[in-house]
Amino acid sequence: MIALNRDFILKIFDAFYMQRWNDKLRPIDLVEMDKQAHKMSIAYFLGKFEESRGINWIEIIEGGIFELLQRIVITDIKPPVYYKIKSDSQKYKKLNEFVYNELKDYISPFGEDFCERFRSHFEKTDDTLEKRILSAAHIYASKWEFDIIERLNPDGFEIKEIKEDFLNKIENYNDLVGMQKIATHSSYKRFIDLYGHLRFQSRWAQVHRIPKTSVLGHSLFVAILTYLFSLKMGCCPRRCFNNFFTGLFHDLPEVLTRDIISPVKRSIEGLDDLIKEYEKEKMETVIYPLLPAEFIQEIRMFTENEFSDIIYIGNEPVNTTCTQISASYNEDRFNPRDGTLVKAADDLSAYVEALTARENGCISNEFRRAMTNIKAKYENFPIDPIDMAEILNSLDQTMNSRD
Repeated sequence: MIALNRDFILKIFDAFYMQRWNDKLRPIDLVEMDKQAHKMSIAYFLGKFEESRGINWIEIIEGGIFELLQRIVITDIKPPVYYKIKSDSQKYKKLNEFVYNELKDYISPFGEDFCERFRSHFEKTDDTLEKRILSAAHIYASKWEFDIIERLNPDGFEIKEIKEDFLNKIENYNDLVGMQKIATHSSYKRFIDLYGHLRFQSRWAQVHRIPKTSVLGHSLFVAILTYLFSLKMGCCPRRCFNNFFTGLFHDLPEVLTRDIISPVKRSIEGLDDLIKEYEKEKMETVIYPLLPAEFIQEIRMFTENEFSDIIYIGNEPVNTTCTQISASYNEDRFNPRDGTLVKAADDLSAYVEALTARENGCISNEFRRAMTNIKAKYENFPIDPIDMAEILNSLDQTMNSRD
């Protein structure tokens, strides 16, 4: 039985502490979780253009999760050193054995099949379509960060060499239709840029908190938790896809409105509905025009009524429940999505953010209230086999024990 355990949740959360480009002058903190979130949004964009070739979306989703976990373990290895190791098959194999041994206690509760998929991902050739999409997204997201650093210090140490290396690597993926489209359509490039701007928006911005988390990084954390819930429930591949990418894109409208905390939304009757209506209007006028027309219906599903449970009969969405989906509609042909799971993951993410802030000495009644309210909300979570109360209670144990 797949178990979403406390230690794994906190291990993933470690990516919020990981500073990128920390040997370069940076105008802002560049955090690993943010970069990985941007990477997965780009992987979605690239993958959509390759669907006619029969890509495996589950391999892309899990590959992104596995590569994040690998990065958490090898955080101190600079990219040039990593690629040098990767060029030697034997050394790279030993590196991945080390990574797996470091992580096996965290991922083994997900079952041997999950562990085998983790090992297999790094053993496969880099020439599979799914791994090329992930690699291209990785390079593009890293180059996006580098452009910020270059503007601040154009003549800095290694800046010229790093830029040339990025340009050479990007050229290696020009066979991907999506990379060609980004190069020739400024609107597509702007969409990717706008999504990246969510890393500039801090959550809980009104209180001191360690670590600070961005809306962008939070979105990937939610997506990963939602995907793991989906595995536990035995969701069909399309349901897993919809759940993951709804988690990843559910806060996309906040690039236009900023992150407005729940107490403010609830403080005035009708304010939440007004904000939702404004977000919908701005999505129609600002975001959707940047996208290929064939992407819009799916992005709309990810960002509008994102916490509702739906299936599709033909092309028409039908509201339902998680329980009904599992009982009668857990098939790709119904294109199901569990908004209830996305919301549970969203609340679980907020709980971990508040908990870690308190563990790191940030004393605010806001964190205590948030944790109390979330625990009360999930005392009786009706979605079997997800036991939210058990997960939240396990997180309350002293975090020192995970070391």
